[in-house]
Amino acid sequence: MLIGEILDKTLGYSHHQYIKREILIPLELNNTYSLLSEVDLDDVMSGYDVGYDGDLKHNDFISPAGSMVATAADVGIFLRALNDGSLLNDNEQAIYSSIYVYEHTGLLPGYSSIAKYHKDIDTVVIQFINTSGGYTWNLSEIVYNRIVNILRRKKSA
Repeated sequence: MLIGEILDKTLGYSHHQYIKREILIPLELNNTYSLLSEVDLDDVMSGYDVGYDGDLKHNDFISPAGSMVATAADVGIFLRALNDGSLLNDNEQAIYSSIYVYEHTGLLPGYSSIAKYHKDIDTVVIQFINTSGGYTWNLSEIVYNRIVNILRRKKSA
């Protein structure tokens, strides 16, 4: 949230516009949105949170730190671009690579995601799930790791 505020003040306009111009448009991430309000909720999967009785699809959840909505394909393109250096210049890539691992995990009511770049097999693996709460995160990690292990075995065969 603080970085967003700093960017807005430094840029003189919304950092969402900057992200769209500098990242989303160049990478042709046409199914990535800075704000949930930009998405037609009838076009996305509804979520279910264990222990929550409300309608998550129509109760807009907005994190104070911001959130983005994207398809698995767009997330894969973005993670690949971070890894292959096509998104950042050489200096930015060196800084970014020294402090960040090419992955994202996310969890908000009704939804969870795991998206990671696996350098050893040069593969981006993405798992989006429309359930959260309870023990679902543990199950998600188990399934995700099994998928990665299958891909590693296939790659080495």
